[in-house]
Amino acid sequence: MTQAMSDGAAHTMFAADEASQALGIELLEAADGAARLRMTVTASMVNGHGIAHGGYIFLLADTAFACACNSHGPVTVASGADISFVRPAREGDTLTALAEERTTYGRSGIYDVSVLRDGEVIAEFRGRSRTVGRVEDSR
Repeated sequence: MTQAMSDGAAHTMFAADEASQALGIELLEAADGAARLRMTVTASMVNGHGIAHGGYIFLLADTAFACACNSHGPVTVASGADISFVRPAREGDTLTALAEERTTYGRSGIYDVSVLRDGEVIAEFRGRSRTVGRVEDSR
C-alpha cells in the first residue's frame, strides 16, 4: 500500500472510531473500495454457548464495510446490512474481515465482507451504502 493510500479518508475515519478500537480491531489496509481488518475474540465477546457473540462478528464486518466504502473520500454511511453466520468463532480466535466493493450507482453502493478464521469463512456480510457528503452534511 502506498503512503497516499495509508493517509486516506478510511484511515481518518477509523482513527476516530473509538468503538472499534476499544474492541481491539485493527485496520490493516483500506483503498479503492476494499479493506482488510483484524480482531481477536476475547473472553468478554463470548456468549452463553461458549462461542463469539454474533454482534461482535457483525461489528467487525460492519467496520470493514465502513472502511471500504469510505476509502473513496466522501462521507458514506450504511443504509442497510445483513449477515449470515456459517461457523462459530471461539475465544482466542483471530478473525480477518475482507471487504470488497461490488458496485456503486449514484450515491449508493453494495459491498460484501467475508469474515475469516485461518482462511476459513465463518460469516458473510452484505452492506448497502449511501454517500451523504461532508461530515457537516450528515448530521
